[in-house]
Amino acid sequence: MAADAVSRNALVILATIAAGTVLYVLGDILTPLALALFLAVMIDGFARVLEARVPVVSRRLATPAAIVLSIAIFGGAAFFIADNASAFATQLVADTPKLNGLIARIAGQLGVEAPPSLTQLVQQLNPTSYLGQVARGLQTFVAAAAFVLVYLGFILASRRGWERKAVSLFGDREERQEAVAAFLRIRNGVEQYLWVQTVTGLMIAVASWLAMVAIGLDNALFWAILIFMASYIPVVGGIVAVALPPIFAFVQFEGIVQPLILFGVLQAIGMFVGNVVQPRMQGRSLNIDPIVLLLALAFWSVVWGLPGAFLSTPLTTVMMVILAQFRGTHWIAVILSADGNPGELREGRVEPPSASGPAKPTKTPAPKRRSKNLPSGT
Repeated sequence: MAADAVSRNALVILATIAAGTVLYVLGDILTPLALALFLAVMIDGFARVLEARVPVVSRRLATPAAIVLSIAIFGGAAFFIADNASAFATQLVADTPKLNGLIARIAGQLGVEAPPSLTQLVQQLNPTSYLGQVARGLQTFVAAAAFVLVYLGFILASRRGWERKAVSLFGDREERQEAVAAFLRIRNGVEQYLWVQTVTGLMIAVASWLAMVAIGLDNALFWAILIFMASYIPVVGGIVAVALPPIFAFVQFEGIVQPLILFGVLQAIGMFVGNVVQPRMQGRSLNIDPIVLLLALAFWSVVWGLPGAFLSTPLTTVMMVILAQFRGTHWIAVILSADGNPGELREGRVEPPSASGPAKPTKTPAPKRRSKNLPSGT
């Protein structure tokens, strides 16, 4: 039995390496599909919220209304950023003398006698050589966005057929109920993550905007929207929120009082929301170890780039739920979880951990469900 366990664990590790290689090689194909699935879950949750909270929205109109509102929100945010990016770049060029002065002050503190100017640094970087790469990157982004929309349309159009597919895949009623329960857990975890990140991101963005307006920082609304969008990326979002506005405050203001005040206020906002508000809202919805989230961010960023950074937490949630369903991979889900109790095994139910020791699987069956149909969105 020990040899079988070692062989099984070795196969799991080899399968993980092979899966990572496939994800990296097929990234151009799988990244739009993953983004489309993520958007489909978001739209499905948004539609159910509209149906429950808005009386005039019926079940038939909920999904189209959610699609229209989502496109309007994301399109408006993208248009605002693109519209203000040119003004921000123009102001950055006008602030070139101040940037040269800031470089000179920093170089003087570091003991550099003749620091290069901003113009010399730009010439050394030779940005014209990167124009082709930037153009190809923009072309890739537009193509990926088109693929995401195409995938999203087909996913939303074919979701009703998944009920019949599930019936064909899981002929046994109990197996079908277990599959539905796993899907609901994945969907609820992703939706809860989206809800928490959206609410806390709005709180940080609004509070940061008030702080930046209070000290008179230029382009405060532009920075606030960037902070909100960066909040969906673990770790990196917090660095963007705390570091970038004070750096540009150093450029705008002559002294160091305003930048230091802004840095302290933004740091306090991030710590309060991250350590007080977010844990209370999040609860046990994710149940993923923070170190695992950091490693997942690094892994998915290497595999899929910026989209992988956005999707790192939802993808890790999905992986943990799926791995927890099978005894052979349950130990990986235990490592990924925060409290050592990732959830149910497919063969039985895992009891909550007690003071006497870790959780042990039992053979008590899952509760019966009366519903024969799968939930909306499958």
